[in-house]
Amino acid sequence: MNTTTITINELIEKGISNSASYEEYKELVSSLLLEGKSTGNDQTEALTNYSMLNDRRMKRLDKTIKVNDAAKKIFSDAKLNVTWLVLTEGWCGDAAQSLPVINKLAELNDGIDLRIVSRDEHDDLMSNFLTNGGKAIPKLIAFDNDKKEVLNSWGPRPSVATKMVNDYKAEHGSLDADFKQDLQVWYNKDKGVNIIEDLTKLI
Repeated sequence: MNTTTITINELIEKGISNSASYEEYKELVSSLLLEGKSTGNDQTEALTNYSMLNDRRMKRLDKTIKVNDAAKKIFSDAKLNVTWLVLTEGWCGDAAQSLPVINKLAELNDGIDLRIVSRDEHDDLMSNFLTNGGKAIPKLIAFDNDKKEVLNSWGPRPSVATKMVNDYKAEHGSLDADFKQDLQVWYNKDKGVNIIEDLTKLI
C-alpha cells in the first residue's frame, strides 16, 4: 500500500513541477490556436474548433462568473496549504465551463495554488484518477502540501451535470448531440453555482 501512495505522490509532484498557472494555460491554448492547433496528442480540425470555442467561452466566463457571499466567506476563512492540480486539455468543453469557476475560488485563498497540466502528457497520473474507468477531464486533484497526501478529487463535471449524464446514458445508452446541447444550456443557466457548491465541500 505504501508503494502505491509514494508512486501517486511522486506523479503528482512531477505534475506540479510541469504545470502552468491559469493565466499561462490560457496563453498556451491561445498561442496554439494561432498555429491552428489544440493541446494534447491528437490534432484534428474538430479538436481545434472546440479549442477555439472554449477559448472564447473561458474569456467570457472569466468576466461573468460571480461567487456568492457564503462561498466567498468559506474560502476566504479556510486555513489551507493545498495545490489544486487540474488535468485537462484545451478542447474539453466541460473544462472550459469549470476552469474559470475553479480559478475564481482559488483566488479567494492564498493557501490554494491552482496548477494545470495536460492530460495527455501525464498519462500515468491520469490513470490514477479515472472516472468509471475512463480518462475523463477536467479532473481536479486536491493535494495537501504539508501532509503530502491527496485530500480529494473532483470532476469531470459538477454533480448535477453528472446526474444528468448518468440518467441520459441509462435511458439512451450514450450521449448524443441533443443531450450535449441540453448540457450546454444547463451550464449557461447554472452560471457556475453547482461547481461552487461541489468545491466548497472539498474545503
